Amino acid sequence: MNADAESDKMMYCASCGTPEVDDVKLKDCAACKLVKYCGVQCQKDHRPQHKRDCKKRAAELRDEILFKQPESSHLGDCPICCLPLRIDATESTMMSCCCKLICDGCEYANKIREMNEKLDHQCPFCRHPVPKSQEEGNRNIMKRVEANDPAAMRHMGRERWGEGDYDGAFEYWTKAAGLGNIDSHYQLSVMYRDGLGVEKD
Repeated sequence: MNADAESDKMMYCASCGTPEVDDVKLKDCAACKLVKYCGVQCQKDHRPQHKRDCKKRAAELRDEILFKQPESSHLGDCPICCLPLRIDATESTMMSCCCKLICDGCEYANKIREMNEKLDHQCPFCRHPVPKSQEEGNRNIMKRVEANDPAAMRHMGRERWGEGDYDGAFEYWTKAAGLGNIDSHYQLSVMYRDGLGVEKD
């Protein structure tokens, strides 16, 4: 590596220009990470010149943290857009035909497409017609339960829980947990914690 390239990689104090060498360690501006300083006094001296850029970059960094899409969710990814599903269960829909959780964005996009093309409403994942009644939807889910679909079992566990049938909920969630459904593991832990349908742990 030539001397010019080595010089380009060297870091300098933004105020006094002191390079970072063995006995001089520079520290980042804590707010923006854009510049480095060799000491507190240099940071204070450079503040009037740096203040505007610092505030702008600090705000950008806060927004990046605030709006960053999580890398994963215990609910998994939407099978259409492949983005992590929101933790808030109201922001996704479980389709009774295939028991896939679809994010609201993909569900909305599918409805808009169907409206524009004058199509009947279908599951955005498997294209099965959406059930016309709750009874039909329940029959679809039970078919998935019989096929050992853990998502369907988790759903039925929640249905039984809502009805106050803790034994039924425990049975469904135990089967779903055995098939690797993380949410069912959590629901079982709540039952043991509160002693609902099982001996309190």
